[in-house]
Amino acid sequence: MSDIDRKRAHLLMQQAGLDALALCQPESFRYATGAPAGVATMWGRAGAAVAIVPSDPSQPLGAVASDHAAAAIRNIAPLVDLRTHRIWIDMLDLGGAASVPDINDAYRRSGSFGPRPETFDRDAAFRLLGDLLRDYGLGRGRIGIDLEFVPAADFEALKTMLPEVVWMDGSPVLRRMRAVKTEAEIQRLRRAALAAEAGLVRMTQAVRPGVSLPRLSAAWKEGTLEFAAANGFSLSGHWDFISVGPDLGDGTARVDSGALIKADVGALVDGYSSDGARTFTYGPPSALAREVFKALQSAFESGLHQLRPGNRFAAVHEAMIASMRRDGFADYNRGHFGHSVGGAVGMEEWPFFSASSSEIIEPNMVVALEAPFYGQGLGALMIEDQFLVTETGCKAMTTLPWALRDLSKEEI
Repeated sequence: MSDIDRKRAHLLMQQAGLDALALCQPESFRYATGAPAGVATMWGRAGAAVAIVPSDPSQPLGAVASDHAAAAIRNIAPLVDLRTHRIWIDMLDLGGAASVPDINDAYRRSGSFGPRPETFDRDAAFRLLGDLLRDYGLGRGRIGIDLEFVPAADFEALKTMLPEVVWMDGSPVLRRMRAVKTEAEIQRLRRAALAAEAGLVRMTQAVRPGVSLPRLSAAWKEGTLEFAAANGFSLSGHWDFISVGPDLGDGTARVDSGALIKADVGALVDGYSSDGARTFTYGPPSALAREVFKALQSAFESGLHQLRPGNRFAAVHEAMIASMRRDGFADYNRGHFGHSVGGAVGMEEWPFFSASSSEIIEPNMVVALEAPFYGQGLGALMIEDQFLVTETGCKAMTTLPWALRDLSKEEI
C-alpha cells in the first residue's frame, strides 16, 4: 500500500508546476507503491525501477520494474499500472512440469525466453517509462524526477530518449511529501522507537564493571528483537552507535567505574528507522561530565519548548545554541540538533533542526531531537528522543528518562 497522501502530493506538485513525479530511488519506489523495487536496483542506477505519481489523484499510480520483481509488486500493489523489463535472472513458473520438454513448453507459454541483459537494460526501461507517460497523457508533461538520486549519466540518457518530456527536479517536492507522515508511517516509527527502547532497557541490565562494548551492543539487539517478536511485528534492520569510556574510537572498551556509556540506537520496521540516545555510567560520573550533561539537558529542554506546529525548524537550533552559550559553552557548535525520521536511506531525513532551515514544523511530522557532546578523553554524552508533532505541540514516542543515569544506584 502506498504511503503517499495523494491530496497533499497534488497540492505540492501544483505549487511546483509538476504534472507527475518519476521516482527512481528504491526507497522512494517503495514509498510510492508500497512494494519493494527489486534486486536490479543494487547498482544504484536509474531505470531499474521507476514509480510514477500523477498529480491528478484520480489517476492510478504507475510503475516500471523488473520481471523478477513483478509478482511481488502485483501481489502487494495490484492497482499499480505495472510495466516490466527483463533482467539477468532466469526464473520460471513451472506449474508441475515433470521433464525438460515441459520446461521448454513453460518458457514458450510464458514468453520468458530469449537472451537476457547482463544486469538490466536501462534503455528498455526508459522506453517503457515513455509508454507509460504517454498512456497517462503526459508524453509532453512536466515531470519531476528525484535528481538527488539519479546519476548524471542516466539523466542525460533519459532526456535523449524522451526529449518531449519536460524534466524537472522533483526532489524538493518528494522531501516535503515525506516530511509529513501518514498514520501507517507513524505506527511503524512508534513500533521502531519502542523496540529500540526495550533494547536500551536490556542493555542497562548488562552493564557491570568489566563488561565489553560488544556485549552491550549484543544485549541491546537481543532486547530489541525480543520486544518486536513479543509484540507481533518484525524488524527489517537495526543499528547502534555505542561508546564506552574516554576513548571514542575504542570498539573493545570495557565498563569502568564512572566511565560514560553513550548509546545512540535505532530499529527499523518496514524500512522506517527510529532514532534515540541515552547516556549512562556505572558509578559516579566525573564533575566535568555532570557539568556538560547539565548544559545538554537545558539545551534539550529549550529546543523542546520550540518544537510546536507553525514554528520554524531554525528556531529550535537557535534556542539550543543560545542555551549552550548561557551555560558557558562559547564555542560549542552543531550543524543540526535533530531531524525528521522515516524510510529514507539512513536514519536522518530532511528537514533538519539547523540554523539555515526555512522549513515550518507541521502536525504529523515525526522528528528526532538531539543534544550531543563528544569529547575525546572524556567520552560521549547525548540526549535524543523521537517525537510526534501534534496539533498543539509534540509527544515523545518513548518513556525512558533523559537523565544521566548512574546504573550502580539502580535495582535492575
